[in-house]
Order: sequence, then C-alpha cells, then structure tokens
Amino acid sequence: MNAKEGFHNKLKRLIIEYILFGYQILKKFPRDEIFIMTAQCKRAMISVFLNYIEGYARGRKKTMKHLYEVSYGSLHESIGVFLLATHLEYISKDEYLKLFQRKEEIGKMLWKSISGLNDDINN
Repeated sequence: MNAKEGFHNKLKRLIIEYILFGYQILKKFPRDEIFIMTAQCKRAMISVFLNYIEGYARGRKKTMKHLYEVSYGSLHESIGVFLLATHLEYISKDEYLKLFQRKEEIGKMLWKSISGLNDDINN
C-alpha cells in the first residue's frame, strides 16, 4: 500500500469513527430536537464522509478540491451543532471535547489534502 492510500484509508476510518461517536451523542438530545439539530447534524456528518469519498473518486483536481472543501465545511457545521448542544446542556463539555479532538484530526488531514491540491492546481 502506498502512502497516499494509507492516508486515504486513515482519513476514511477517522471520519467513520467521528460519525459513529456523533450518532451516539445525538441520542442524548431531547426528542423535540429530532427534526432540527439532530437531523441537521446527521446530514452534516454524513456530508463530511460522502463529499470526501466522492472527491477522492474524481479525476479532476479542481472538482476534488471543491468536494474536499464541502467536506471540511460540513465538519465544522457538525461540530457547531455539538458546541451549541453544550450551551443548551444536552451534552457534557467532556463529550464535546472528545468530538472536538476527533474533528481537529480530521480537519487537519482534510486541510492538508486541500492545500496539496491547491499547490497542484496553481503549478
């Protein structure tokens, strides 16, 4: 396995772990949030994964970069829901920090991919 495939597989694994942990945490949200914050956060987390996968499958670097940027934005959207949930006392700060740490690792890897594509596109 080459380094790029190793990076890709690790990033996929981390995103899936983030989604699974996020889904566990979302179960703690009040029932009246099921069609609001819960649904929005699920859409955002799934968007992180699907846009990354679609971008990786694309051959054109500009398209790949665009989809990675969408994935990166959705990652920030999802953590924003969890931040708001801490202020609403739906989840603990400790739970939020565990999610935030995972988000940071994924975000760094996505940003590294986006930056590398920027370099390729601009050269």
